[in-house]
This record gives sequence, C-alpha cells and structure tokens, in this order.
Amino acid sequence: MIELVDVSKKLGDRQILSGMTFSLDKGETYVLMGPSGVGKSVTLQHIIGLMTPDSGTVKIDGQSIPDLNRKGLMAMRKRMGYLFQNGALINWLTVLENVALPLSENTNGKQSQIRDRAMEVLELVSMTHAADDYPASISGGMKLRTGLARALVTEPEVVLYDEPNAGLDPIISDQIHNLIIEVRDKIGVAGLVVTHSRACALTVADRIGVIADGKIGEEGTVDEMRASDNPLVRDFLGGGAD
Repeated sequence: MIELVDVSKKLGDRQILSGMTFSLDKGETYVLMGPSGVGKSVTLQHIIGLMTPDSGTVKIDGQSIPDLNRKGLMAMRKRMGYLFQNGALINWLTVLENVALPLSENTNGKQSQIRDRAMEVLELVSMTHAADDYPASISGGMKLRTGLARALVTEPEVVLYDEPNAGLDPIISDQIHNLIIEVRDKIGVAGLVVTHSRACALTVADRIGVIADGKIGEEGTVDEMRASDNPLVRDFLGGGAD
C-alpha cells in the first residue's frame, strides 16, 4: 500500500533520511521507531506529500506521491487519516465539531449526515458522552481519542499516528494502544505508528522498523525483533521500563 524506496532528504546541512526503505501492507500496523531527531516525522511528511525526497521514491498503491498534481495529492490525502501528537484539536470547536470538520470542509454532505457520521466514529472511540464539550475541558487521553475519531471520519484506508501516547500515563497509553488495535481489527484500517515507546511498539505492531543513520537498521515481526541480538533493537525493545 505505502512504499518508500531509497528515500533521502537533507534539511540545511543535515542529512535526515539516507536510503529510507520500507513498506506498509493493507490492514497492517507498522511501527517506526527511533530516538528524537532521526527522521520519523520527516518520513510521515513525505508520505502525505508535505515534503518531497531529494532522491528515491514514495508510492501509495504504485502511484508516486511527488509526481501528483495538487488535485491528485488532495485525493490521495483523503485516503489517509493523521493523528497528531496530543490530538491537535481546535479549541473553539466542540468535540463533535472537531470530528466533523474534515467532512464539513471537504464534502457537500447534509449537516445531519455529517453529524451522524461524526457521532458514529465518536462511539467507536467511546467519546459520545463528550460530544458537546470543548477541548479545554477534556483530558489528554480524551483529546487523543477525539483526534483519532477525526482521523477516521473520512473512512481512510490508513491512519498515520505521530507519537500517539506522548505525555500520557501508562493506563491512558494502554487505552490508546487498544484503540489502534481495534481500528485495525474491526474496520480494517492500516496504521503507520511513529513512536519511541517500547510498550506501544510491542502492543500494536504487526511489524517494527528501527531507524539508524537515516534508514531502517532492522525490521521484523514483534517476535523476530524480541529475539534480535542487534544492539540497536535491544536499546528500544530490550528489558526495562517503557
């Protein structure tokens, strides 16, 4: 579904990506791990077309993202949802209005239909009780669940998760992990998860890729990565607290 082949990107005088290569299959959750500053978010920006590679290719279902015109890029983005860190909600809109926003701005649907769809995805993430609340009055975990509902409201084929449990306590983090799994298993949405969290990776991943020197240093299933002797992998997935 999503494929990066030998993607390189330099920002200023710093080489961020250097031969980044991996793929995400339909219905799969792929976890991209690495410390801050190694290019995880830059990779996501290439996938949604906010950055273009200096070299290499980024494709979705065989279509080259950098080669798309504006109309083609907008159509491609409609097939993807994006869960930003901390939810990135608009403070002056209610939870329901935040979730409905992508439909209100990009479709000609009736308001009743948009509301029904927004409530449907709020129910999926157990947030219907807070539909009329504003972001300032809900917890960090609730903001993330609302952000996930907004990412799902357009019925995407894949959701990009940018540090989905950053700043959350372990109990709320577990709830977010379970939601990612539920989204994959119940409605078949693929996920690309960017994280440095061991607990997140080991809980939600079908496959894990660990970045080193601007590319995937090693990748594999959870069991394969647990068994790896690679020091890079053990730094992230070895024993110890999350």
